[in-house]
Amino acid sequence: MPIENERKFVLENDGKLEPLLAQAPGVTRGLIVQAYLDAPGVRLRAVEVAGKRHHIFTYKRTVDGEVVEVETYISADDFRRLWKLRTETLQKVRYSLPDGRYGWDIDFFKGTDGSTYFALAEVEMPAGDMQPPPLPPRLAPHVIFAAPFGDPRFTSKRLANRQHAENLLIEIKQKVRAA
Repeated sequence: MPIENERKFVLENDGKLEPLLAQAPGVTRGLIVQAYLDAPGVRLRAVEVAGKRHHIFTYKRTVDGEVVEVETYISADDFRRLWKLRTETLQKVRYSLPDGRYGWDIDFFKGTDGSTYFALAEVEMPAGDMQPPPLPPRLAPHVIFAAPFGDPRFTSKRLANRQHAENLLIEIKQKVRAA
């Protein structure tokens, strides 16, 4: 069973990290257009990397304290049909950074005007690992908050709501300043 085991880190959205990642060797850039359907744990994605577009159907649910994530490729026609049933939608630019046995994804959530309203890094860890690895040196200076494990405020579905994401960022920055 495919178990998702990730930790998330909120990044400072100062406009410096995305251009740095775009020019970094070994980093892959992708554009993701994503929507959630009116059923628990079901989403659609169109992912474009290096000029190739893939369409992915995902079922994701927590079972016995672990997140089970099943993904399968679907046709562009099926994607278009299912897209009509969407609820929340989002667009993000993702930079993927391999790091030994871990994979880091850095997401820049984009508004309809193309501006970034939230930036989040997540590390995919092997099932059973509880402690995240050290932050990659190019990310560490940009991290402002480590999201608590399993905190639903940091799911892409919630961050698709720009107002929620912006309010969450204000709350985090206030807590960081107060600490």
